[in-house]
Amino acid sequence: MLVSLHVKNLALIQETEVFFGPGLNILTGETGAGKSIIIGSVGLALGGRADRDMIRTGEDYALVELVFALEKKEQADRVRALDIPVEEDGMVILQRRIMPGRSLSRVNGETVNGRLLKELSGILIDIHGQHDSQKLLKPKRHLEILDDFAGEEAAVLKRRLKERYEAFRQTEKLLSECSMDTRERERALSLASFEAQEIAEAGLREGEDEELEGRYRKMANSRRIAEAVGAAWELTGSENGGGTSEAVGRALRELSSVSAYDEGVEQLVSMLSDIEGLLNEFNHSASEYLSDLEFDQEDFIQVEERLNLINRLKEKYGNSISEILRYQEEREREIERLQDADAYREKLQGKLEEERGQVEALCGQLSLIRRKAGEKLSKLLIADLSDLNFNQVDFDVLLTKKERPASDGWDEVTFRISTNPGEPKKPLSEVASGGELSRIMLALKTVTAAQEDKDTFIFDEIDAGISGKTAWKVSQKLAVLGKARQVICITHLPQIAAMADNHFVIEKKSENGTTSTSIYEIKGDAVERELARMLGGDELTESALANARELKEMAENTKQY
Repeated sequence: MLVSLHVKNLALIQETEVFFGPGLNILTGETGAGKSIIIGSVGLALGGRADRDMIRTGEDYALVELVFALEKKEQADRVRALDIPVEEDGMVILQRRIMPGRSLSRVNGETVNGRLLKELSGILIDIHGQHDSQKLLKPKRHLEILDDFAGEEAAVLKRRLKERYEAFRQTEKLLSECSMDTRERERALSLASFEAQEIAEAGLREGEDEELEGRYRKMANSRRIAEAVGAAWELTGSENGGGTSEAVGRALRELSSVSAYDEGVEQLVSMLSDIEGLLNEFNHSASEYLSDLEFDQEDFIQVEERLNLINRLKEKYGNSISEILRYQEEREREIERLQDADAYREKLQGKLEEERGQVEALCGQLSLIRRKAGEKLSKLLIADLSDLNFNQVDFDVLLTKKERPASDGWDEVTFRISTNPGEPKKPLSEVASGGELSRIMLALKTVTAAQEDKDTFIFDEIDAGISGKTAWKVSQKLAVLGKARQVICITHLPQIAAMADNHFVIEKKSENGTTSTSIYEIKGDAVERELARMLGGDELTESALANARELKEMAENTKQY
């Protein structure tokens, strides 16, 4: 259930907060007061599109905060499955801060992205916007509604079907690719053979390029290396006299001559002996290194040519020797396929027919589930539409088979209706008016509410295009829905407003050169005055107030049944 809505610096709203209750929550107000802004802010908090123009003039940011109370364990488990923490009391707090150029969303203090918000929205709330009824004119929407009504059994089949269909399409693609004429196949075979042979003749091995690059660097810089190592050898050696080794040797002899007189000198002798040993070892190693540094110029040319060959292959077939060798394997498989194209095509054809059979079997199972769900949905809708002032209404769900299966099955779904006795059923798009679409959508929401875990339904002007007796019927249906779910509804009709369990007024005021919208709850006499305003007239006369009291009493009596 949506417990509260807090909005700050959004459009005409400076700052307002409202606490909703269970049952039917009604929002009313003058035209242009900002009712849709209030409901739109809920959509914003749940990841709706936002831009800087929504920020109130003169402010740096806009803020929307929603507080939900999860009353069902299943809901809390689904939220936790999204890695969103849920408080022990079941509270979920969504906060969205909208700033110029970006926005930031948090759920229970954790930063979340738009995708996660959308998934969370699907668990918590169902928002029916002003123009959503028009979506009933699109047959694709009919399929979605029917599948949602069919429940988990249909959902499981659709997931399996999607997997099998993707495999079927992949095989179909491979079969199409191998259906080439003889000339194309020969050309492809020639190219694959050339590339595979070029790589094979190179005789590549893993790590060879790194090894060659090391050798090449050493050979290319051998003169500089020799000069540096030779200089170090001469500076530390003793063969030419004056080197570090000779100096260390003299120093060691001097110390050794007096080492018998003090232990401290003995320690110095020991240290200097170690240094002399290291220097001798260094000189020996440096001499050997200089001897090994010599190489044949032909070796250098061979290394350079080998590196050039490997780099050319990298440019053509991959960024590393591993990638080049993988490409060679792919080409060899392609050669095998092209050389035995007929057998390969026959194998693919058999696989395709097997996968087609699997797809069609799943389509058939899904279609059967849809037909059963369609019959059940039709019966329930006829009953609910009758309650919504459709006299002798007839409704059905028509399934027609597509020419070929798709990832969602082979069914095309059309909702058909007849609102007059003797008239044949026709698609909604051909017969339904705006007011009828609103009532059909309300009936669908009422029927499908039992299939959904969502506790909160929001209707933005579900009363569009209706009045009089029909409006009273719609109000009764909303009241029934409000007994099982929390319903938040914007309305212009007093018949619907009178059914409110909780009544809120949205008001726009202009003070000190600025305009702001706010929302507040009304009770008792204030409800009667608001109903009297909605019933019409510039002044709240005793007659209008009496009519409002009577309407409210009728609504309260109706809700008792």
